[in-house]
Amino acid sequence: MPDLIHSLLNQDIGHLRIIADLWRLELVSTDSESARDELSASLLDFNLLADHLASLPSEADSALAALIASNGRIAWATFTRQFGDIREMGAGKRDREHPHRNPISTSEFLFYRGILARAFFETDKGSQEFAYIPDDMFELMKEESVVLSLSKERKNLANFAGLAVKNSEPLGRPASPAEKGTEIPADDSILDDATTLLAALRMSRADWQFDLQLDALLTTANLISPSPRGRGARGEGEVNAEAAKTFLESPRKDALKTLYDSWLASDSFNELKLMPSLVCEGEWMNSPRETRNTILGFINSVPANKWWSVASFIQAIKQSQPDFQRPAGDYDSWFIKRASDGQYLRGFDSWNEVDGALIRFVINILHGLGRVDLSIAEGTTEPTSFRLSSFQSTKEERGKIRVSSNGKISIPNDAPRVVRYQIARFCEWDEHGLDAPRDASTSLSLRSARGYSTTRNEYKYHITAQSLKHAKEQGLKAEQLLSLLVKHTDSKVPPPLVKALKRWEANGTEARAETQTILRVSQPEVLEEMRKSRAGKFLGEVLSPTAVIVKSGAIQKVMEAMIELGLFADVEDHSSLVE
Repeated sequence: MPDLIHSLLNQDIGHLRIIADLWRLELVSTDSESARDELSASLLDFNLLADHLASLPSEADSALAALIASNGRIAWATFTRQFGDIREMGAGKRDREHPHRNPISTSEFLFYRGILARAFFETDKGSQEFAYIPDDMFELMKEESVVLSLSKERKNLANFAGLAVKNSEPLGRPASPAEKGTEIPADDSILDDATTLLAALRMSRADWQFDLQLDALLTTANLISPSPRGRGARGEGEVNAEAAKTFLESPRKDALKTLYDSWLASDSFNELKLMPSLVCEGEWMNSPRETRNTILGFINSVPANKWWSVASFIQAIKQSQPDFQRPAGDYDSWFIKRASDGQYLRGFDSWNEVDGALIRFVINILHGLGRVDLSIAEGTTEPTSFRLSSFQSTKEERGKIRVSSNGKISIPNDAPRVVRYQIARFCEWDEHGLDAPRDASTSLSLRSARGYSTTRNEYKYHITAQSLKHAKEQGLKAEQLLSLLVKHTDSKVPPPLVKALKRWEANGTEARAETQTILRVSQPEVLEEMRKSRAGKFLGEVLSPTAVIVKSGAIQKVMEAMIELGLFADVEDHSSLVE
């Protein structure tokens, strides 16, 4: 940081005289350069500095304590949000209005005493404006004898300043009894959801409600190729078959670690732009990996085996490190809307809905990845406390499949994931199974929190001619399905189903069930007359002298043509059956 002389370099003689007056000094020099030298020598006098600091009001104490605890500098936007801004005015207006006599803020109070300065410094996020204490003055302030001259309040503030975050000091507080409710231990159910999503993508299921966060996570883990429409497109990436096979065959603890490590190292998994409550627009860029690591640093400071208040944790970050993801404290250049009503969320007033919500979102993702336990208090819908989890995935995948003679298949959730993935591709998915489509806006991290797997423990499928045909189009054979079923049911596949699969493999579809609209008339002559009219082109296969199939979607035109022939038709039971 610049020293005192360089911090005063752009100040005119009038400003330097204001500083001297506030320090009760007589400034002899009449030009700016000499005055800076004279003033700096006086302000850096050890005893004078200690006496002056001891005389400051408590508000100034708080600001200095925050700066001292933050190694002498704080982002300007952060500092001024807590301690106020400085009015911009030229020398003439300053000399007329005397702002130093009635400062509007603590920042202005310290600025006109030469203790606070502002400048741009290079950071890993680029050039950023800071409030700072001149370097040589800051070094003196850290001396023990100066600290001893401070009030007890200031010493406490210097140790526990709200704008300083130390890794050894957790943010927030332990959860209160009211914040501890239904406990939701961390688990590895995300692996089962991943299996379902991979199977759905491989089948190109248009009806599946894709979980955008899970889709992005599997893309990050290279299990899915990126969507051709770019980041954010739902369910359009292709499964990387070999990588998926390795993932599905690996032990659950290894598969879970794969997902966690991929997420941790990802520059493309952008939590802010994946939050279902927000819509991000425009070409602005954020730094998801850096932000993620910062939030994880906050979370890892929480004591082990201790339930921690989510609300107090987020509030403490708001007070101490609100700009954790914002370069230079910029809250206006990112175009973010509230998804529920399209309202733009700009300015620091929107911090809770954007930055605070992001912290909550990351906590939930950690739960989904088996790293955090959650608790939801009575009467609430979101987690109210969290705890670092000691969960270790020990579940063994040895469950056996059950198959009925009518082609229905039940797969327990402890069956091998790779087997379910393979079988699912041959089947229709039962709407009562664990992998029935659900609300796509539900984050992967809240699956267990909202009870999706608490009442069911099986994935249910059924084999149909259409599902076998679809599988065949993907290069799969019915004999492969039969082999899987035999192996994973201990050869308990019902003989009728074995016979049906073998016949289908040999002959394909041998019967077809259709829903048709049938026109029945009272006499053969009526039907003959209709076939000669303009209605004839809408009539299909003749079933009898008085019955004929109406082509799909043409019943209304047939009825209109009948009226032209002097005939009225009734529709029986809303089933398009006409007499």
